[in-house]
Amino acid sequence: MKKLEGKIALITGGTSGIGAATAKLFQQEGATVIATGTGADSVAAAQAEMPGIEFIASDAADPAAAQALIEHVRSAHGRLDVLFANAGTNKLAPIEAVDEATFDRLLGVTLRGPFFLIQHALGLMTEGGSIVLTSSSAALRGMATTSVYGAGKAALRALGTNLAVELAPRRIRVNTITPGPIATPFGQKLGLTEEQIAGFMTMIGRVPLGRLGNAEEVAFAALYFASDESGYTTGAELVVDGGLTIT
Repeated sequence: MKKLEGKIALITGGTSGIGAATAKLFQQEGATVIATGTGADSVAAAQAEMPGIEFIASDAADPAAAQALIEHVRSAHGRLDVLFANAGTNKLAPIEAVDEATFDRLLGVTLRGPFFLIQHALGLMTEGGSIVLTSSSAALRGMATTSVYGAGKAALRALGTNLAVELAPRRIRVNTITPGPIATPFGQKLGLTEEQIAGFMTMIGRVPLGRLGNAEEVAFAALYFASDESGYTTGAELVVDGGLTIT
């Protein structure tokens, strides 16, 4: 039997990278998958590439958009078994260069959006349901020019730990995945300079396993937390970083 047979799964940030790899894997494992993307173009491209998965344009930072998304899931499916809050964004900048709009957007996507998405989704979550959050090694290891992003991801980890306790009486599990440097189109999508991308790539030399991870390796971690195999696991963090944060 497939690991997610009959389950309804919602994945934010599902049009590329980790989210797309997870959407494909969840579908292969029997789930009905709904995934979101930021813009109509990326949603249309993902829909063409991944038939059978429903893609919806939704702003991951907007609580009203989160509520509308959950109402759509309610209307179309009536319940939700797995919520993977994976959408992310970043802007590398020294603290002096971070304006209020950038700060608000980063924390909106990283923390505010997931918080209210979970809040709205709780009424749909089934007993034994699974919430999975995507944090980052930037929450565990300091890196220049990532102060807001790292702070948001650290807060998201704390949110996961606290909600795991709060939601345990409802038999809803909450766990966190913390990826390290992963080979995704993230840098190009954010318009990073060649110098910034080169700085990111220097991290490979500090990774004990000596390479970038790939999105599929993170997707397998999400599958574990989403499936009944992790039925006795909540408030946990699975670090998928090649050993970066232990060096």
